[in-house]
Amino acid sequence: MTPSFALHIADADLEPEPLDPGQIVSGAPEVSGKVVWESPDGRQVRGIWQITPGVVTDTEADELFVVISGSATVEVEGGATLRVGPGDLAVLRAGDRTTWTVHETLRKAYAITL
Repeated sequence: MTPSFALHIADADLEPEPLDPGQIVSGAPEVSGKVVWESPDGRQVRGIWQITPGVVTDTEADELFVVISGSATVEVEGGATLRVGPGDLAVLRAGDRTTWTVHETLRKAYAITL
């Protein structure tokens, strides 16, 4: 069992997470991240994720995230357009098809339920 912990998100070292080229709409965005906690059954994941400017598409998991730095516009197909920046909390539903327009390198802390 993982003990309780604290982590300074802005300074955390992240590992490259290559994007599927089919997800890139424009630019040359690069993604990195770090899983900081995962439940024994793998259904709960907590971590840090970062993306550099560009436009990408994604199919979302059930996720709550808080933006630490940067900004993006997240268009949910058939739904809302979310404009997020530092201090914003957002919730995405599993199966949401999204287009992320990243204006400034965005770093977020997330909690995903699979």
